[in-house]
Amino acid sequence: MTTLKDFSATSITGEDVTLADYAGKVVLVVNTASQCGFTPQYKGLQELQDTYADKGFTVLGFPCDQFGHQEPGSDADIGAFCEKNFGVTFPLFSKIEVNGSGTHPLYQWLKGEKGGLVGSKIKWNFTKYLLGRDGEVIDRYAPTTKPDKITADIDAALAS
Repeated sequence: MTTLKDFSATSITGEDVTLADYAGKVVLVVNTASQCGFTPQYKGLQELQDTYADKGFTVLGFPCDQFGHQEPGSDADIGAFCEKNFGVTFPLFSKIEVNGSGTHPLYQWLKGEKGGLVGSKIKWNFTKYLLGRDGEVIDRYAPTTKPDKITADIDAALAS
């Protein structure tokens, strides 16, 4: 069975990261953008990270420029923006594609596990996937779902 541990990605600073490093953690995977109406959700995502990190939780941010060209900067620009404006300390990865022929393998799998209102396609920036400690997808949340609305599901995942 495929789980999060079967994937790797490039960090925002260019290192190869095996997502098996997050085995045993509850993980929230989010496709992000710096110039989106939902960009203020970075604050809420960081608050989740601050609240739950010591309990075995992490946010993983995957910048994407496929929606309205709202993530035009370089990886260095994105990292600096997130740190300066939102104090982001959770892992950020190099810009990826979440739809189309260039879809990152992680997102191919995530979309296959949990579709949304528009089928398996990602509708917009800040679509969120909650994964359990076993690396399996628990749920998918729309871009409009604010991070603080996911806390009950995070609590349940951490308790199981």
